[in-house]
Amino acid sequence: MLRRIVWHFILFSSFFTFLGCAAPARIGQMSISSVDVKTFEGDTPFFENIFIKSVYGGEETNPLWMSKIGNDEFRGALENSLLAARLLERIKGKGQYSLEAKLMSVDQPYLGASLTVTTNVRYILKDVKADKIIFEENILAPYTATTSDAFIAVVRLRLANEGSARENIKRLIERLYQINIKPEK
Repeated sequence: MLRRIVWHFILFSSFFTFLGCAAPARIGQMSISSVDVKTFEGDTPFFENIFIKSVYGGEETNPLWMSKIGNDEFRGALENSLLAARLLERIKGKGQYSLEAKLMSVDQPYLGASLTVTTNVRYILKDVKADKIIFEENILAPYTATTSDAFIAVVRLRLANEGSARENIKRLIERLYQINIKPEK
């Protein structure tokens, strides 16, 4: 009996060692890079003029289950990315446009060699002075991580989460640079 318990313990421990523990998506890996920023050019009324009002809808990661994207991590990546794209307000409290982000869904597979995660984020950009919504849109962004990215499934899923979130934020910034409005005085 004791031998059987020891055997089950070794088997169970080996199983989790091989799979690894789930880790939350990392802020730095969800943020757009300086290479991405170079694609954003032109005049925009949002230049150093957006502040993040709220980020919600994310989920905390359970280390024994699956990697998730938490609110704090997504907010950090959004701030880093807006800062890199020179859209985040320079002086706290001076931004004219508030941005709200709601993670509507993060579609994740349970198994597979290639794991594709799709984030669906609803963004609302509001002109605070005019009390008017400027932009309201759901942005969907898939990203696939393969076994060449990471052999261990939980790591591959985290990479897919991070890639999907990064692509989602990148698409938001592209859309913001396309909006042509005159700011309220």
